[in-house]
Amino acid sequence: MSTQNYDYIIVGAGSAGCVLANRLSADPSNKVLLLETGGSDKSIFIKMPTALSIPMNTDKYAWQFHTEPEPYLDNRQMHCPRGKVLGGSSSINGMVYVRGHAKDFDEWQQHGAKGWDYQACLPYFKRAESFYLGGNSYRGDNGPLGVNNGNEMANPLYKAFIKAGQQAGYAQTDDYNAAQQEGFGPMHMTVKDGVRSSASREYLDPVKSRKNLTLITGALAEKVLLEGKKVVGVEFSVSGSKQQAFAAKDVILSAGPIGSPHILQLSGIGDKDILSEAGVEVKHHLPGVGQNLQDHLEFYFQYKCKQPITLNGKLGLVSKGLIGARWLLNRSGLGATNHFESCAFIRSKPGVEWPDIQYHFLPAAIRYDGKSAFDGHGFQVHVGHNKPKSRGAVTIKSADPQVAPKIQFNYLQHQDDIEGFRACVRLTREIIEQSAFDEYRDGEIQPGKDVQSDEEIDAFVRQAVESAYHPSCSCKMGEDEMAVVNSQTQVHGIEGLRVVDSSIFPTVPNGNLNAPTIMVAEKAADHILGKPVLSASTADVAMEKQWQSTQRSSEI
Repeated sequence: MSTQNYDYIIVGAGSAGCVLANRLSADPSNKVLLLETGGSDKSIFIKMPTALSIPMNTDKYAWQFHTEPEPYLDNRQMHCPRGKVLGGSSSINGMVYVRGHAKDFDEWQQHGAKGWDYQACLPYFKRAESFYLGGNSYRGDNGPLGVNNGNEMANPLYKAFIKAGQQAGYAQTDDYNAAQQEGFGPMHMTVKDGVRSSASREYLDPVKSRKNLTLITGALAEKVLLEGKKVVGVEFSVSGSKQQAFAAKDVILSAGPIGSPHILQLSGIGDKDILSEAGVEVKHHLPGVGQNLQDHLEFYFQYKCKQPITLNGKLGLVSKGLIGARWLLNRSGLGATNHFESCAFIRSKPGVEWPDIQYHFLPAAIRYDGKSAFDGHGFQVHVGHNKPKSRGAVTIKSADPQVAPKIQFNYLQHQDDIEGFRACVRLTREIIEQSAFDEYRDGEIQPGKDVQSDEEIDAFVRQAVESAYHPSCSCKMGEDEMAVVNSQTQVHGIEGLRVVDSSIFPTVPNGNLNAPTIMVAEKAADHILGKPVLSASTADVAMEKQWQSTQRSSEI
């Protein structure tokens, strides 16, 4: 068994791990090891934004996890893919760039994550980003991550969606990642120069040649090595050969919301009863490991389109070939966008303080596997209730690291989540029925006009919802008895061990998770290195003042 010595060992070269590898190795005196089970991210299907459905559904690039039968979704087993490639899920995701609402991060602090409120997090969002319209109090202009709007909403359906929202009485927002999330406006994506702007491309590629950074791919982390209550290294295997690496300072788990709690449990850190049942020797009883699991669900609202202007007319081999050729030649056109170019964030009912419903608009009626939903032209809007109260768990099943853990989200367990999706159906239908869509709308495909009552909506949702692929919160940050890490990202009761990825979110934000995961890693890097954190922002946040009595407002 070979052994190696480092200052820091990072497990997982995903959205968080690539950030950490860059920031920790910037000091040449720090010897850093980065371990990743997957391999190269140089595939054209990863680089080309429009090909987003391919890497997510390819075994080579993603762990193809599935949940246990979900009891509140008619016992459906839900697909839960996670990145298994350099860049992790930032190399297989939909590239949607959403930070979350300011109140989401204030909520983190209220849950015990001290120093992680919005004003403390905003400078790290800015540090990570290069926004295509330039920097300001909210946006960064010289960070690694490229953010733009794709093709500037060239298809008229994008703007029709925004106009319909205004006609329905909702506000417009020019930048939902700035002062005002609530409202309808253009959507942002992590694309730079027509290419996916993944954590691997932007954070890892520029520093791979550093002599103090070692990257090992094809490495499956099996457990952390403990001496009493101190972690001293990692045991991993490459092509079946076991190896050990030792860390003088910290081992940092950045294996994601499924991988990080599983590695902790494989190492004997977790709930003692769960570990014992799986045949794992208990090294440290920490009951919150794997608990508090959260995710976003969504479904598609689909309509036929009167005009032949949708992407359904671009799904043939000739059209795909032309799109691909243009992208290969100059990284432009329909190949250079994820096609989610307008969006909205609204509140589901009066008394909800900040948005809990998210929309992604798509000028096509299409499934996630890239196939047409029907013959003809159509459009759809993805909608989900994004502040769920249902909670699940990631639970080790075997001491064998090759055996995937049990994943159970308990989707729609809470009545508030069920009512949130009823609001999604009724509010969305009202928006699409506005006059802005009269020249385009040609009949509802899904859910269908016959889905009207609470019972009909509930039955439709149970069958139609899919994961939005935002699992998180399974190693939550805080100070209560179910917290796994403290506000410095250190595992409670264990020296030399941290977790830095979306698993440490106390609650799931209202939005996609790549942006906040990268932000968390940026901020955690300063904690790990003992640097002063960036000065807190004083930027204002726009809120609906009458939120207790109104569900919508045209002005905020």
